[in-house]
Amino acid sequence: MKITKQARRDARQLLRVCVVNNALDENRARQAATLLVKDKPRGYAGVLSQFYRLVRLELARRTARVESATPLSAQLQSEVQADLTRKYGGGLTFNFVHNPALLGGLRIQVGGDVYNGSIQGRLAALQESL
Repeated sequence: MKITKQARRDARQLLRVCVVNNALDENRARQAATLLVKDKPRGYAGVLSQFYRLVRLELARRTARVESATPLSAQLQSEVQADLTRKYGGGLTFNFVHNPALLGGLRIQVGGDVYNGSIQGRLAALQESL
């Protein structure tokens, strides 16, 4: 389905209404989507599709996934949280994951930004350079 420029504009405006204090209010987003489906204005399917995409991107932008080869201590977790909060601002949701395939180091993903300091990542970069 092709989404019109007007549907994109409407979805962005709807998202702006759902953002409170630079953070997405999930209840407002849910209510906005429900009202949109209930009222069914012209082109609502395109607006809803684009709105859903924008909400997913906003949630991903405020979520930090930290993968480590071994479980991190509470002190190291708090240091990583402090560093990421300083870089990206408050309101981040942290998800710490144990991934033995990394062999060592950390892999951090915040939205579209990926910081790969793992041994697996370094070996892959070395393999590509050869």
